Amino acid sequence: MNVQHINIKFYVQNPGEVELEKYSGIFNQWIQRHAMEELLVDVADYLHVYDGPGVILIGHEANYSLDNTAGRLGLLYNRKAQLEGITPYKLIQAAHAALSAAHLLEKENGVKFNGREAQIILNDRLIAPNTAETLSALEPDLKIFFDKLYNGAKYTLTCHSTDPRERFIVDVNSLSDFNVETLLENLSVETEPAHV
Repeated sequence: MNVQHINIKFYVQNPGEVELEKYSGIFNQWIQRHAMEELLVDVADYLHVYDGPGVILIGHEANYSLDNTAGRLGLLYNRKAQLEGITPYKLIQAAHAALSAAHLLEKENGVKFNGREAQIILNDRLIAPNTAETLSALEPDLKIFFDKLYNGAKYTLTCHSTDPRERFIVDVNSLSDFNVETLLENLSVETEPAHV
């Protein structure tokens, strides 16, 4: 399965302290100073949408957003450009980009992230329909990725929904606490080529 359009969300630990109205300006500064590896081009504000996409930093290869879907504020990375390689590599790329942005938000803006939880969304119903067969096909790759992300710590992996009209979404919850820096370090550790 040639998985593309991977989204990953890491949840904000202190949502009550985050003033989303400020982030259009903050994200515009990111564009000006080339804060991320991808080409960033614009900012869109959807704060008028209840439990919606929040503030989106639009890029050529990917979007970043402070997303409030389902009432849970988090940093959502949405990969738009295709990547070559195996699925664990693509998951690692998306997570590394998201965590790099989360690290910047923690360092510069006081946002705190809960490293125990994450959500993977495959934004392609044709390649990855929301079915048990998709989960079965992707489970080995998800295991490789989450074993690396959580450095072998135990976690639970749950399908978000069984509705075939929904995108394929899995929620992960680690049984141990992790911060953004540790997760980034875990992803940077060399892995045998057979696995990643």
